[in-house]
Amino acid sequence: MIKKKYSRELGSCTVTFIIGIDQAAGHDSYNLVGDFNNWSKTDTPLKHKKDGTFETSITLGSGKEYQFRYLVDGSHWENDWHADKYVLNPYGNEENSVILI
Repeated sequence: MIKKKYSRELGSCTVTFIIGIDQAAGHDSYNLVGDFNNWSKTDTPLKHKKDGTFETSITLGSGKEYQFRYLVDGSHWENDWHADKYVLNPYGNEENSVILI
C-alpha cells in the first residue's frame, strides 16, 4: 500500500510505503530502492513492525515521477502492485514501479 500526504506550503508529499502482512510473511527485510535515493540498496530500509508489516515514509518533491522497487532479504526484487504505473527498467528485462507526486 502507498499513502500520500501532500504539503501545499512546501510543495512536497510525504509518501508512506507499506508491505502488508501477506506479502511480508517469511521475509526478514525490505529496502526501498529508487531514483530518489540514487538506487541505494541500504539507505531506505523499511521498519519491521510488531503487527508483521514493513513500513517507511519519505518526503518527495511534488510534480514529479519517481521509479522504485523493493529489495527483499537483500537478494530479490519486487514491485509495489499499488504503484501508479510501471515502466521498463534501463536493462529492458523487468519493470520498475512508478509513483506520481
